[in-house]
Amino acid sequence: MEDPLSLRTLRLPFAFFAAVLFAALAAPAGTAAAPQEKAVFAGGCFWCEESAFEGLPGVSEVVSGYTGGTVANPTYEEVSSGRTGHAESAEVTFDPAKISYEKLLDVYWHNIDPTQVDGQFCDHGSQYRTAIFYMNDAQKRAAEASKAKLDQDPRFRGKIATQIVPAAKFYPAEAYHQNYCKVNPLRYTAYYQGCGRPTRLKEIWGEQAGGHP
Repeated sequence: MEDPLSLRTLRLPFAFFAAVLFAALAAPAGTAAAPQEKAVFAGGCFWCEESAFEGLPGVSEVVSGYTGGTVANPTYEEVSSGRTGHAESAEVTFDPAKISYEKLLDVYWHNIDPTQVDGQFCDHGSQYRTAIFYMNDAQKRAAEASKAKLDQDPRFRGKIATQIVPAAKFYPAEAYHQNYCKVNPLRYTAYYQGCGRPTRLKEIWGEQAGGHP
């Protein structure tokens, strides 16, 4: 007759590993990587749009690019001509558990002049128009609600030119446009100040104005 103690000793490894496997399978779903979402905004110069969203808690990446037009793989020169239908835009990748789409919309509005048609500040043309490119029905509802709320303000009633349209193919801009604020801070600041962006934002939004010092 085998020693019961010896049998228990032989069974221990199997029982131990079975418990470990069960614990791993039962681990909370939250231990996995959080799902990321994307949001796309057009607000004039994409350097400024990019810098408005970079560094926000919950935002993992911001890419300057082109969207809303008909030309595939457009170049900066082509978009700048105003003949592609594309708008300079920023694609924001974010964790909705850390920052809401509604918060991104709030940041967006306070970094643009929503009343200017086909342009922003010193930049003119449809390539510099303001637009919210929604990815799904939830983003569409949120964008429309935020615009409707803004339209209740006497300053903006009947004057908001910002489009709310379905997202289209997004084309990242050339490498030298990415992170322009950080890579070329002197040139960026010269453009930002020279275009009159901070002055106009202050006029529109007061202490709530976005942007940079």
